[in-house]
Amino acid sequence: MMINVKNKLRRNYIIKKESNLFQKKLEINYIRTCACKKSHINCLTAKEWLKSQIGVWQFFYEKRDIRKKDLHPATFPISLSNKIIKLFSHEGELVVDPFVGSGTTLLSSQDLNRNAVGFDLQEEYIDLCKDRLIQENLLNSSKQIAVHDDALNIPLYFENNTISLIWTSPPYANLLNRKRKNKSRRDRKNDQYLKVEQYSQDPRDLGTMSPDNYTKEIGDIFENIYPLLKPKGHCVINVPDMWWENKRITIHVSIIQELRKRGYELRNTIIWDRTNIVNRIGIFGWPSNYITMGTTFEYLLDFWKPE
Repeated sequence: MMINVKNKLRRNYIIKKESNLFQKKLEINYIRTCACKKSHINCLTAKEWLKSQIGVWQFFYEKRDIRKKDLHPATFPISLSNKIIKLFSHEGELVVDPFVGSGTTLLSSQDLNRNAVGFDLQEEYIDLCKDRLIQENLLNSSKQIAVHDDALNIPLYFENNTISLIWTSPPYANLLNRKRKNKSRRDRKNDQYLKVEQYSQDPRDLGTMSPDNYTKEIGDIFENIYPLLKPKGHCVINVPDMWWENKRITIHVSIIQELRKRGYELRNTIIWDRTNIVNRIGIFGWPSNYITMGTTFEYLLDFWKPE
């Protein structure tokens, strides 16, 4: 049965602790509004589907993308978000981002007529989401909501088997929680030199945790969300690996192993090739220690909930 979306949430883009909607079940539609066949996993044409078969993707930024590190230290392009949402959901269905950050998932969902809810610990990011969603799309009936709350509390907002897609880019453990001292930034007089590019110092923030604690916390969050995901609903996580004290920290491997333990099944590993949007590549390790620059590619890990 279709849930009536013409309610008090119609123009409420944010929910904070003082709201009477905080930690309450949301009245938001999750049933597809398109005319696609029941067996179809998205609204794509065969030609559009074909473009997604290649396992290495590139994207460009557009005018609405946020590139300023002082607003948010790690954003992904709207074009990337659009592709994920179009590939793994139908119009009218529900998309959830547990670490919504600057709100790109919500903005894409608004463009594509998907209902979406994003969560973040940092109130400033929820306000940023509101600013980016201020121009309502009058051509569709979908709703996008940003919630200032811990991702561990997501089950308080939804019924089981209602989410079609979980799409997010979580923090990268405490690997960003240090001053940037590499030679390429220093020699270029980069304004990021000696800066700590971390989301916050909140102890609940995944970005303050050691890799081991981070992995367990990620597992707990996604295990909580698992019952909310529809059978065969997808969960796509964008994450890179990192160098730390001259060792490769394979965050993507840790997440794959942890989510498998929590019931998710890995379906695809896609490489986001970022070489076309990286401004300048520094010389890391030369001439004695070969290190690949991690910012030139990231992983898109595609899981689903087995039927």
